[in-house]
Amino acid sequence: MNYNNNIYIIFFFSLFLFFKVNSKDFIILQSTTSARDSGFYDFILPKFGKKSGVEVRVIAVGTGQAIKNSRRCDADVLIAHHKQSEEKLVLDGYGLYRKEFMYNDFVLVGPKSDPAGVQQVNSILKSLKLIKKKKNLFVSRGDNSGTHKKEYSLWKMTGQIPNPKDSKWFFSVGQGMGGALNVAVNKDAYILSDRSTWESFKNKKNHTIVVENEPLLLNYYGVIPINPKKCPDVKIQKVDKFIGWLTSEETKLLISEFKVNNKQLFFPVK
Repeated sequence: MNYNNNIYIIFFFSLFLFFKVNSKDFIILQSTTSARDSGFYDFILPKFGKKSGVEVRVIAVGTGQAIKNSRRCDADVLIAHHKQSEEKLVLDGYGLYRKEFMYNDFVLVGPKSDPAGVQQVNSILKSLKLIKKKKNLFVSRGDNSGTHKKEYSLWKMTGQIPNPKDSKWFFSVGQGMGGALNVAVNKDAYILSDRSTWESFKNKKNHTIVVENEPLLLNYYGVIPINPKKCPDVKIQKVDKFIGWLTSEETKLLISEFKVNNKQLFFPVK
């Protein structure tokens, strides 16, 4: 064997070792943005990777887009927070089942001066009615996310759904939670936010939580394995391992331990 052949053998063997060492088993998680933006995934997913050897690669978008991506088979597993849309995904055969594993809540955020006076009523439905009656500025995500769907359902319960085309006080911005919060803060407007993103948000300025802690504002997260019969490339065995770990007693403790500014942001489903 001549010198050149030895060089080729060494080169290809080194290349093989490189890919063997640097290639990882992974699954793709389509997810709502709140679990990512709060830092929750940075806290919890490396622990699963270390234990299982499987990396979870997160694509964080609004719930509506995450579900669309899952229908296109751009996911192995989905985490979202709009039960009705998630159950429709399962009903249509794209998800195998939905399992709730944690929850937090939504909060109404607004200027500390509270021009609508919503802190005096401390009711999300009465607050939305007051905001509309007084035409105080309100920012809606308008992006078909789980938070946007929740906000729409609350407006619907008041019987007074605003139309951004004829309500100058109502802004539908089509942005994620962080971007929408920035708009609300800069406009001195009210906005519905998930608590975890608000607590992690750095640009609060003169804004604060003005309505919180009522049953209508609870926010449940579900995990759904994508059906391999619809999407043949789904890594179902790795997904089963991930969901088993995510819903285990061990991980429930981890969920409870995650805090921002010394506040617990998510609570495991018992």
